[in-house]
Amino acid sequence: MPELPEVETVRRGLETLVAGTRIDAVEIRRDSCVRLLSGGPAEFSAQVTGLTLSRLVRRGKFLWAELAPTAGDDAPVLALSAHLGMSGQFRVHADAPEPHRHCRARFTLAAPDASALTLDFLDQRTFGYLHVEPLVPTPDGGPGGRGTPLPLLPASVAHIGRDALDPGLDRTAATRALRRGTRGIKQVLLDQTVVSGIGNIYADEALWLARVHPERPAHALTASSARTLLEAAREVMERALAQGGTSFDALYVDVNGESGYFSRSLEAYGRAGEPCSRCGSPLRRESIGGRSTHWCARCQRRWTARRAGPGS
Repeated sequence: MPELPEVETVRRGLETLVAGTRIDAVEIRRDSCVRLLSGGPAEFSAQVTGLTLSRLVRRGKFLWAELAPTAGDDAPVLALSAHLGMSGQFRVHADAPEPHRHCRARFTLAAPDASALTLDFLDQRTFGYLHVEPLVPTPDGGPGGRGTPLPLLPASVAHIGRDALDPGLDRTAATRALRRGTRGIKQVLLDQTVVSGIGNIYADEALWLARVHPERPAHALTASSARTLLEAAREVMERALAQGGTSFDALYVDVNGESGYFSRSLEAYGRAGEPCSRCGSPLRRESIGGRSTHWCARCQRRWTARRAGPGS
C-alpha cells in the first residue's frame, strides 16, 4: 500500500498539473470506485462537475483536493478525497487516450488557459476509492495538511494524526504517544491516529535506523529512544520522497507513470537473509501482528522485562 512518500509524490505531481483546473465531465467506469456514496456514480458526478480542483492536500497517507466554485477561491466547501488502497494511481494526459483496462474513473478537466486535460484514476486491485465529502475544522486549528493553509480537512480524515514531515506535528506529544501502552512499537507506528503516514515498509526502516526491536512494548521505550525513532521515521521518509517513493512493481507509479527508486536503498524491508549493512548479521523476517516484519537481531535486540529483586 502506498505510504507517505508515495502519496506525497502523487500529490506534488497533481498539484503541478491539475491544480486550478475545472471538472467539466466525469465518467465512472466501475461503480465500486465511488462505493461510499449512496447515489453511486450519478451522485458523484453531480457533486463534482463544474467545481475547481483548487488545492491538492495530503495528511499522512490520505490525499484530497479542495473543491471550490472557481479557481483561487479560498472558501472550498467539499473535498474530493482519494484512497489509493493497494494499487490506486492517477495519470494525467494532455489528450484523451483510450482508457487503460484498470481505469476506474476518468475526469475531463478544463485548464485556466482553456486547454483540456484528462485525469484517470487506475486501480488494479480495486481496494481504492474516490469520495466527495464535507470539509470540517481540524482538531488543533492548524492547516489540514501539506498543500493548504486552511484549517480544514475531509470528515473521514479528522481522526488521522499529523505525520512525521508535518511542521505542525507536536513532537513532544508524539513522543509521549509513542511510549503509551503495551503494544509492540511497530503496531504503534502503524497506528495512523498517533503519527500518520508510516506503513509497513517505513516502519521496518525506521526501527532499523533507530536500533529498536519491532516487538519492544511501547512503554519500554525511553523518551530518548522515542525521539530517536520519530526522527528516524522522518529521515527515512524524506530520503524515500527524494527518490520518488518505493516501487517494487507497476502497482505504484507517479502521475507520469514513472517508478520510485527507494527500493534500492532499503536497509531492512524485503531483505530477509541478506547481511545487515551495519553489522553483517543476516536480517530476519517474521509475521508480527499479521504484518511481514524485517529486522537485525544483533542491532535490534529483543526487550526482556527485568525481574523485581527481593523486597522491591
